[in-house]
Amino acid sequence: MSNHQQAVTGHQRIETSNLLMIVLVLLTVLVGGIVEIVPLFFQRSTTQPADGLKPYTALQLAGRDVYLREGCYNCHSQMIRPLAAETLRYGHYSTAGEFVWDHPFQWGSKRTGPDLHRVGGKYSDDWHRIHLINPRDLVPESNMPAYPWLATAPVDAAGMPARLSAMKLLGVPYTDAEVQASSKDVAGKTELDALVAYLQVLGTSKK
Repeated sequence: MSNHQQAVTGHQRIETSNLLMIVLVLLTVLVGGIVEIVPLFFQRSTTQPADGLKPYTALQLAGRDVYLREGCYNCHSQMIRPLAAETLRYGHYSTAGEFVWDHPFQWGSKRTGPDLHRVGGKYSDDWHRIHLINPRDLVPESNMPAYPWLATAPVDAAGMPARLSAMKLLGVPYTDAEVQASSKDVAGKTELDALVAYLQVLGTSKK
């Protein structure tokens, strides 16, 4: 049998065997993933916090939980891409060092609403409150849902130490004192207060 015939036979064997094809595809994806992902764990730019980056306060962390629970990430990305149109509109592009303490980080491709990565400090607290309670009071064409119940929903103060402790296990440099004081730090605060606090810190380390 010629080499050409052997090669064709081998190729046909792969194409006609579902199991062999699945194994080879998975092996290819695994090797490619390792080559692409593993080096990132050893690069300073992806493992070291950006200059000026601080862990979320207890109130900001509670706000981030509200942000995730309400699915805000479905419409708002937190990844500004290094393209002229994006940086001109939103500011400096996002860097991995700004998200080393986010678990999970909120990067994404879909963007129905504006990017929120540099929104911190762009508007006042009152603006955010009005916008969250009824977006159309500020942006008449907005299709964003209203979240009026956040203004009366209290932050779960009792659960904050556990939340900070979990983040500490993941590498966020919270002190024991910060963990212990977290319940007191959010006492009497609403989920609206927490979400506004979270929004106001987004992207401020780079500024």
